[in-house]
Amino acid sequence: LQSQANILQSQINLNQAKYNAITNSIAQNEAKLSDQKVVLSANLKSMYLDSSVTPLEMLASSSNISDFMDQQQYQDKIKTKIQDAMDSIQKIQADLRTQQTTVTGILDDEKGQQQKLADLQAEANRLLAEATQNAATADADVRASNNQIASLKAQQQAILAAKFGTANGGQACGGGYPGYLCNAPQDTVVDPWGMYNRECVSYTAFKVASSGRHMPYWGGAGNANQWPDNARRAGIPVDGDPQAGDVAISMVGPYGHAMYVESVLGGGKIFVSQYNFGVPGTYSTMTISSSGLNFIHFR
Repeated sequence: LQSQANILQSQINLNQAKYNAITNSIAQNEAKLSDQKVVLSANLKSMYLDSSVTPLEMLASSSNISDFMDQQQYQDKIKTKIQDAMDSIQKIQADLRTQQTTVTGILDDEKGQQQKLADLQAEANRLLAEATQNAATADADVRASNNQIASLKAQQQAILAAKFGTANGGQACGGGYPGYLCNAPQDTVVDPWGMYNRECVSYTAFKVASSGRHMPYWGGAGNANQWPDNARRAGIPVDGDPQAGDVAISMVGPYGHAMYVESVLGGGKIFVSQYNFGVPGTYSTMTISSSGLNFIHFR
């Protein structure tokens, strides 16, 4: 709309320039017309005065034939000047009529363009008001969603802490997780597998891929508690027997939790590395029980 408005304004500016030029030309022609009227008046006066003398009287009063011819030629010149003045006046008047018609057309066109410009501005204002209203509604929805997400994450952290205890670590980067992912604020970058950065699933996806195994693109269905079914559909084995290099999935809480099995210890214990446990968006390690977990054996 703004682009169309700019084009219309440019056309209006051009029309205004044409209008100014023609108006100036009209003023010049009107001045010429006044001048020609003065010339015509003087010539008519001279012609009137000379018309009282007949050619015979002119001849009689002339000292010779040459003098008579000079006077006759003078009268002929006056007549010619009168005719030239009349022709010039008629031409100027015709030019003025044409220019005035042109100016009228330009003014009508400019009025139409200005109305279009006003209509565009009104439409832009309407859209802006609508967008502002929509933005306010969207902001309210986002705030409500963010509050809900924050509440769910808090529930998730509390449930994980109750089940697994306290983790070691809490730094932004660790476990080889790439700098462009761990140095960016949490949930501001999408990783190559469709997960938000510094989440547990993003870290475990990276660990699987960096070990040379295939990590499917699970963006859009990437919560940890969705991974076991995602894996089964992809033909990737899932069971309760841990192996080093597996992704361990806890199904507790709203989202579940994904951990990378660094090693299998005796007595039903495993040593895992992870992100987003305890301190949100940070790397940590811990030893936990393997009981009740799903282990995805990526290949």
